[in-house]
Amino acid sequence: MSEKCDFGLIGLAVMGENLALNVESRGNRIAVYNRSTDKVDRLMEGRAKGKNFVGCHSIEELVGSLKKPRLVMTLVKAGEAVDDLIEQLLPHMEPGDVIIDGGNEHYTNTERRTKYVESKGLLYVGAGVSGGEEGALKGPSLMPGGSPAAWPLIKPIFQAISAKVGPNDDIPCCEWVGPRGAGHYVKMVHNGIEYGDMQLICEAYQILKEVGGLSNDELYDVFEDWNNGDLQSYLIEITRDIFSAKDDQPDGQGYLVDQILDVAGAKGTGKWMSQLALDLGVPSTLVTTAVYARGLSAVKEARQRASKVLQGPQTGDNPEFAAGVSKLAGDKKAFVEAVRKALYASKICSYAQGFVQLQAASEEHDWGLNYGDCALLWRGGCIIRAKFLDRIKEAFDEQPKLENLLLYPFFKNIIDESQAAWRAVIIAATQLGVPTPAFSAALGYYDSYRRERLPANLLQAQRDYFGAHTYKRVDREGTFHSEWLELRKQPSN
Repeated sequence: MSEKCDFGLIGLAVMGENLALNVESRGNRIAVYNRSTDKVDRLMEGRAKGKNFVGCHSIEELVGSLKKPRLVMTLVKAGEAVDDLIEQLLPHMEPGDVIIDGGNEHYTNTERRTKYVESKGLLYVGAGVSGGEEGALKGPSLMPGGSPAAWPLIKPIFQAISAKVGPNDDIPCCEWVGPRGAGHYVKMVHNGIEYGDMQLICEAYQILKEVGGLSNDELYDVFEDWNNGDLQSYLIEITRDIFSAKDDQPDGQGYLVDQILDVAGAKGTGKWMSQLALDLGVPSTLVTTAVYARGLSAVKEARQRASKVLQGPQTGDNPEFAAGVSKLAGDKKAFVEAVRKALYASKICSYAQGFVQLQAASEEHDWGLNYGDCALLWRGGCIIRAKFLDRIKEAFDEQPKLENLLLYPFFKNIIDESQAAWRAVIIAATQLGVPTPAFSAALGYYDSYRRERLPANLLQAQRDYFGAHTYKRVDREGTFHSEWLELRKQPSN
């Protein structure tokens, strides 16, 4: 082989194939390999034909085709398959070469693998990749972390293939995140925020449809309007499009969204974020609620049985109640604006929780994350890309130690302006029995965070009463335990 390749990629499912085409389109020569080598052949005879590709039928051939230091990226199923692939690569690679895992991997595996690969003299990167199939081809959000010495080696290619933002579309949505598993952790939080965003949008949809009585055509117009304002985002944009799609079956009638079974799938990253939040002791309630909402959607048959037995509110029994709801929902324009404000306020709480978890994880693992850069990484190419991420970057650039996004003036002002509508929408939905778990979790988080005193004093008293777990006092230093049986009022009987 006369000319060596700049980059190697293993795993030619849709994401891998599109990413390979992206790498080649930026002026790189790329070698590709897949365990099922027929995929290599199909790519070489199809989309890669005439392009600067080298198709390989073995790992040894792929590694041998690369310039030194060699850069090899894997896009295979997370877990054991990645460990197996590393073991297959190591005998053919040399000190200074780089192995990059671009899958959705649990950060603890990346922490372990970084140390292991470094012990062999090589460099390791765990890179979060977001943007789906289209992003992989045209420009994803990339979140690399791992061996710091690898960053100068992969930076030119990674920043070239990533999405671009800024006034001149020249700021890459790719920057070094931090050591070891930091990149995959940031990608996990991205996905967790995505869970929350999607659930909030779904609740807004159900409220507008069932309380406001909006048709799909009207919903399209609402989301079109929202996408031209403060809520502008990829998820709002595609939701708008969904409301316009007609049923594509030969005998289909009406809108496709209305024919889709209400059972949501999940791949696990939202659950990971929720579990790790519990480990850190941080209240990431939005992602947890969103995970549970998907779980409730999955018990479709149980919900069908319950719907025949369990009743919701009988609004006719409370005329004042019904009148209040009618007044709110009666003016469609005002009602839509109230739901927009509720969605925006809830979204801010969701992102605030995500960044609090990133801060706690960074401190726990000594990653030294730059939170403004994290927001910028998500500004383009990824699923949660949104207009207001610029404001999050601005917040952390101005206040690198900002405790919570809710305290930053821009976001505080939005909450102040949205609060009355936020509460009214939740009340109206509750009165009519329309579930708003994520809207309510967001408001509960806000109300708890803003309170100087919570009822945890009673909780600590309960713990000390039954388990001698001790408590602290507001009026003096130290740790205390009381004999509650002696202090209590004696029962009359």
